[in-house]
Amino acid sequence: MSGQPKKNLMFFAGRTHPELAEQVAKHLDVTVTPQSAYSFANGEIFVRFEESVRGCDAFVLQAHSAPINDAIMEQLIMVDALKRASAKRITVVMPFWGYARQDKKHRGREPITARLVADLFKTAGADRIMTVDLHTSQIQGFFDGPVDHLFALPVLATHIKEHYSGEDLAVVSPDSGRVRLAERWAETLGNTPLAFIHKTRDPLKPNEAVANRVVGEIQGRTCVVIDDMIDTGGTVAKAVEVLLKEGAKDVIIAATHGVLSGPAVERLSTCGAREVIFTDTLPIPDDKRFPSMTVLSIAPLLAEAIHQVFDDGSVTSLFDGNA
Repeated sequence: MSGQPKKNLMFFAGRTHPELAEQVAKHLDVTVTPQSAYSFANGEIFVRFEESVRGCDAFVLQAHSAPINDAIMEQLIMVDALKRASAKRITVVMPFWGYARQDKKHRGREPITARLVADLFKTAGADRIMTVDLHTSQIQGFFDGPVDHLFALPVLATHIKEHYSGEDLAVVSPDSGRVRLAERWAETLGNTPLAFIHKTRDPLKPNEAVANRVVGEIQGRTCVVIDDMIDTGGTVAKAVEVLLKEGAKDVIIAATHGVLSGPAVERLSTCGAREVIFTDTLPIPDDKRFPSMTVLSIAPLLAEAIHQVFDDGSVTSLFDGNA
């Protein structure tokens, strides 16, 4: 008996960000595989797929948004269900890697939870992970398998080129740790000047930072402050304040992940920034949006990367060989 080798892509999605799942499915020209998913009274999560998944190339999308532990657990359960139903290959698509900020020990007796998340998905049965703009690139090494690290820079930079091409721009890193990324931004926007904000952070006080001074030439320029995520908005709001005080003409904030916890919306809407740009890697509900906020779709990028992985193509080619 001989069998024809064939590949069958199936797309699955958790319950945290259905809008993104539908957009990705539309770009892939597939449907989201129907499933029964619900939570018991005590919070336990149950998932069952309504179609056979045997031998398929499975892509499981979930946004790690609040409540983040439920989101991660649901995706783990989906992966386990696929493994036990004989899926051929399972790719976990997490546009935002939950717990990515806990990527190293600052002091003794602390966890490295970003590694724990990778181990959980490996144990559940994931063969590879696809993610967007990790907090630090070395997190890729936490997972024992291929990690497709996508960049939102082309999506964000295209928007800025379209709307601010006639202005004198400067790319600003909110801290020294993002300077390498800022260099790529500056190159993409036409070799614009580069600056960074020197800041200090107390390890005993999470979500608090003190912006001290600007290093670089930003006088009379429209500054593009770039970051991977904005949580409570304190750091970036202080950065905008310092830039305007130091003589910047205008400030645009461009970040990939809009976590937007607590006072973030109030801080961002009143900090003096001309525009605040996010991608929709995480759901941003209407009550967290304000007039100067722009949310760009990451779905075309995710869909193209999924297509390349399924076809055994090159994900790096999506970023001109720089991924």
